[in-house]
Amino acid sequence: MTAWLRFRRAGETGFGTLAGDGIVVHDGHMFGANRPNGRLLDVDDVELLAPTEPSKIVALWNNFRALAAKLNQPEPPEPLYLLKATTSVAAPGAVIRPPAAYSGKTTYEGELGIVIGKTCTAVSSAEADRFIFGYTCVNDITANDILNRDPTFAQWARCKGIDGYGPFGPVIVAGVDPAKLVVRTILNGEERQNYPIADMIFTAQELVSKISHDMTLLPGDLIACGTSVGVGVMKQPVNTVTVAIDGIGELTNEFRQ
Repeated sequence: MTAWLRFRRAGETGFGTLAGDGIVVHDGHMFGANRPNGRLLDVDDVELLAPTEPSKIVALWNNFRALAAKLNQPEPPEPLYLLKATTSVAAPGAVIRPPAAYSGKTTYEGELGIVIGKTCTAVSSAEADRFIFGYTCVNDITANDILNRDPTFAQWARCKGIDGYGPFGPVIVAGVDPAKLVVRTILNGEERQNYPIADMIFTAQELVSKISHDMTLLPGDLIACGTSVGVGVMKQPVNTVTVAIDGIGELTNEFRQ
């Protein structure tokens, strides 16, 4: 398994792979030709960035059997998804705040993220692994009170597309089997979510395949696979949220009301 990341140091942006507490810096392009350039940096000496700059973020709804059962909703015959604004991206460790005009409830949603590595159009499920670069941790933050504020139109894009409401990272791990992963979400030191990716209605490969028949997926694009039971409101003035996936890493951010 290889863990890729992006960083900023002395005003310059770079990328590389994790090696213990160090970063093996690469030249080239993360999703193209690249090679180590001989530099090794300490993780503590850089500012970690979101590990990719996606052209789009596809976020799934109702993609876990346990949550569908809890909500008494039928399992969908095809993936249900929305697009999050790319300006919702936040880096690992970033402090996230709601808009000044919003004082309603905001929830965390710990999720697995799929990162695309090659331009992908109308591929089959069997081919999908060739187009998946790796996997990451996602917190699909949601301004709940906006969603159904207007009874004539569910505002999915708005309630999930707020600036900073899409942190992911800190790394993209290649060479991991997503079906064996477990997502945990810890809010202010208390575990709130603990669910297996194997419970997904549509597998990672099926998601890539089916979405790629609707729209072309580009290198660096992010698919947030949806969440399961345990979603909750961040109620404290300062909330620390960690999305932890063994085999990938831990994404931690603060949400301040």
